[in-house]
Amino acid sequence: MSNKLPLQGITVLDFTRVLAGPYATMMLGDMGADIIKVEPPEGDESRSWPPTLKKGESGYFMALNRNKKSITLNLKDPRAKDIAQKLAQKSDFVIENFTPGVVERLGIDYATLKTDHPELIYCSVSGFGQDGPYKHKRAYDPIIQGMTGVMSVTGEKERPPAKVGIPITDLVAAIYAVTSLQAAYIHRLKTGEGQYIDIALYDSMISLLTVMGMEYFATGEAPGRWGLDHIHRVPARAFETKDGQYIQIAATSDKMYSKFCKLIGAPELIEDPRFDTNNKRVKNREEIMPILEMKMREKTLQEWSDMFNEAKLPCGSIMGLDEIFKDDNIAARDLLFEMDHPVEGKIPQIGFPYKFSGTSSQARYRPPQLGEHNEEILGEWLGLAPMDIELLREGKAI
Repeated sequence: MSNKLPLQGITVLDFTRVLAGPYATMMLGDMGADIIKVEPPEGDESRSWPPTLKKGESGYFMALNRNKKSITLNLKDPRAKDIAQKLAQKSDFVIENFTPGVVERLGIDYATLKTDHPELIYCSVSGFGQDGPYKHKRAYDPIIQGMTGVMSVTGEKERPPAKVGIPITDLVAAIYAVTSLQAAYIHRLKTGEGQYIDIALYDSMISLLTVMGMEYFATGEAPGRWGLDHIHRVPARAFETKDGQYIQIAATSDKMYSKFCKLIGAPELIEDPRFDTNNKRVKNREEIMPILEMKMREKTLQEWSDMFNEAKLPCGSIMGLDEIFKDDNIAARDLLFEMDHPVEGKIPQIGFPYKFSGTSSQARYRPPQLGEHNEEILGEWLGLAPMDIELLREGKAI
């Protein structure tokens, strides 16, 4: 693996906390950027959130904050505000996820910081964006899922709406933030211009509606919930097997459907005029599904998996995390590793989803202790003497 990091040399001043912002800055740090995580003296609130590791540290914080250095600043103190503004002048990116209006009150908003640093790239991540009627509305992942239609299309057909099991709105917004920051950086390389980026969890999820949105535009009717089924493809769903497990299959082209029917021992379904095209199978879903469900209960998950893989038909079991992290493919793809932590010892970390041929991603720093890098950042970066740093600490500016 190459030791070259694609974002090496980029400095990010990180005013984010909890999830969307920290995940974005962790991604930037994984790719080599230097992340200065600015925390209030009491710390990012997620430092106390479960799951709790063996020695009492927050697993929530550990999952989102590797490759960062922590500095504590009480931004209500003019001295701390001055430090933050000086750090911003030395940074390529500033990213924050306060409620709209807070950064202006703290004096760390884009308009203030760009005055002395016009090349600055500044990203705000919020629930509903910096304008619009919802901009001051409190935002949490399930609320955004509900308000963007995600829950309306998630769950079983005759059951209540369901939310996606991971905090999808925060994670998608984080990925959009990283993409936008890198695009803005390329623009700056070409023009010398910095700019402001407004990322909203709400906008991010609306953008994912894609085909579902087009379904509504085409028909004038809101798509419903389809549970295990695919709205436009049959068969493409999870089936219960003989041993009570589930296998997800997709055999939607005519060629795959024919192979599928032969494999499950139902060749008569191939030429059945009710089912001989995908459109007919979708139209007659209620007739074909009981037949397929009965056939799929004839063998175990492992038996079906072996048969489908041998036939090169798409399939996959529905796995729990206790199974996923023991899967050989996790190791093969370097998707799980450990880091040394001064309190917890070895802590697990989920690996990097991006694989580069000429550069790499690295876990250079474990998740930091609160204010661990105050002396380093204030002394080496800003040139403050140890006595001055101690006075800031005594005065509770840090």
